Amino acid sequence: MIDESALLESKTLRSSVLDRTDVLDRVKALSLLPDGMHVTTAMVAAYFGVTVEVIRQLAKRHREELEANGMVVLRGADLRRFESDNMSLSLGSYPQARRSLTIYSRRAVLNIAMLLRDSYVARQVRTYLLDMEYLARTQPVENPATARPASLDDRIDQRIAHVLGKTVVPMFNALIESSGEHRRELIALREDIQNVERRLCWHHRRISTLEGEEPRNGISASIRKMTWQAFERHTADLLRRDGCTEVVVRRAQSDRGIDVTARTADGRTVAVQCKRYDHRQYVSSADMQKFAGAARTVEPADIALYVATCNFTHEAQAIARLSGIVLVDRHELEAWTAGVRLTALR
Repeated sequence: MIDESALLESKTLRSSVLDRTDVLDRVKALSLLPDGMHVTTAMVAAYFGVTVEVIRQLAKRHREELEANGMVVLRGADLRRFESDNMSLSLGSYPQARRSLTIYSRRAVLNIAMLLRDSYVARQVRTYLLDMEYLARTQPVENPATARPASLDDRIDQRIAHVLGKTVVPMFNALIESSGEHRRELIALREDIQNVERRLCWHHRRISTLEGEEPRNGISASIRKMTWQAFERHTADLLRRDGCTEVVVRRAQSDRGIDVTARTADGRTVAVQCKRYDHRQYVSSADMQKFAGAARTVEPADIALYVATCNFTHEAQAIARLSGIVLVDRHELEAWTAGVRLTALR
C-alpha cells in the first residue's frame, strides 16, 4: 500500500486521484460560498487548521498546478460580479475596494490537501484517499459481458456514505468547533463513526460475494497471494497507516518471536506476530504461548497483536485473553486492510 506521504512528492499520483473530491467531506465538512462551488483562502485555511499565510505561500509555490485544478484569481469586473453574487456571505470588511480575490474549487482544495505537509486534516485526507484507491485497485474486475448497468453494491455503499459521511460526520464537526471541554471525546466519536462507515461498506461487499466458506473479494485474494515476507511488510504498512511510527520489520533470524515492532502516536510500544497460514488452518495454543512469552516476558510491549490469515483455536483464544494479546483473525485482517482502524491502536 502506498504511504500518504507519496502524494506530497508525486504530481502524477496527485493527478490520478483528483476526481475523488468527496473525500473532503468524509474527513471534515467543507463550507462553500453561496455559489456552492468555491471557497476563499480564509475558508481553505480554516478547513485545514492552518493560517491564511500558509495557504497563500503554498498557492504561490504551486500556482501552475493549482490553477490547472480550479484556483482562480478574480480582478476587476469579474471580482465585482463575484462579490455581488456572494454578498450573503461576508468576505471580509475593508475600508477600500478589494483589488483581487483568490477562490478555489473543491478539486483545488483536494489538490492543496495533497501538498500541505503540516496539517492533521490534510494527512487524514491523504490517508483516506489512498485507502479508497487501494480498495478500487484490489477489487476484482467484473466481466463486461455480465456487468450490470448500476451495481446494487455501489448504491448501498453510496447510501451508507451519504448517511454517515454527509450528515453524521458534519454534525460532529460542528459540535467539535463549538465545544472546547469535550473536544477530544467528540473527535474520537467522529473517528468511530467514520470507522463504522468503512466497516459497513466492507461487510456488505463481503457478504454479497460469499460463496460457501470463502469470500471471493479482491482483498482476501490479494492477501492469499502474499508470501510470508510480503505479509509482514503489509502488516507494517497498516500500522503506519493507522498512525504508528518507528515501524520495523525484523529479520527472521533475529526476530525472537516478534515479527514487527512499532510505536503508537501516543507513545505506546507495539509487538506484532504475523502468521501466514492457509485460511483453513488455525493458530494453535503452542503458537500463542510462544508469542505471549516473547511479547510479555522477553520483550514486554504495551500492545501485543497477533495478526493471522486464518482463525484461532479456542485454546489459543483463551491464552490470548489471559495474556492481554489482541487477536486479528482473517476477517478482521480483511476489514483492517479495507480501511477499518484497529481499536487497540487508538
